[in-house]
Amino acid sequence: MKIDTTILQQLQALICQSNQRAFEDLYRLFFPRLYNFAMLYVHSKEAAEEIVNDIMVKIWERRDNICTIENLETYLFVSVRNHSLNYLQKYSHYHVTIGPETGLAEVISLNDPARELEWKEINFKLNAAIELLPGQCRTVFKLIKEEGFKYKQVAEILNISPRTVETQLFRAIKKLDSVVKIYIDQPSGKKNNPGPIISLVLAICFCL
Repeated sequence: MKIDTTILQQLQALICQSNQRAFEDLYRLFFPRLYNFAMLYVHSKEAAEEIVNDIMVKIWERRDNICTIENLETYLFVSVRNHSLNYLQKYSHYHVTIGPETGLAEVISLNDPARELEWKEINFKLNAAIELLPGQCRTVFKLIKEEGFKYKQVAEILNISPRTVETQLFRAIKKLDSVVKIYIDQPSGKKNNPGPIISLVLAICFCL
């Protein structure tokens, strides 16, 4: 059952003002539906509950931005879908990386301790760099990377044009490519080729 739009907008406004009671009301309204939706993907009560709780915690932690979400109900369901898919992918124990010799994307197993350590180092540095991105640029990147939204969905959520989303994402990737340059073997004296570098950023951020 869909929630009345007026009630939902009132809750959004109150949550944006750090009203904990409004957040609890939102949680009670949506938890059963979001939980059942997550179960369609993960088929695990514990996992479904964790996914929904993680999303609701993020809503509270980012409550200052909740009023910028045009359709909160859609936002929540899309978030559950994407988190559920990420959960399924996470437990496959495989990730995408760039081969140091070929510069091509390849699937590796995290059961390899050396590769796992390298992966963690790259991911740590990349996440630190993401936090230093300018405001809107960082928001767009996180919605796409962490929440898995498409350009059009991000544009709808932030009430900006898809073209602006594309521009901000491109700026983010340009700023982040330098973080992973050291992981691309380059012959001495040659300029860095941006192709494999950007491919690595994309592999890390969007394929995992």
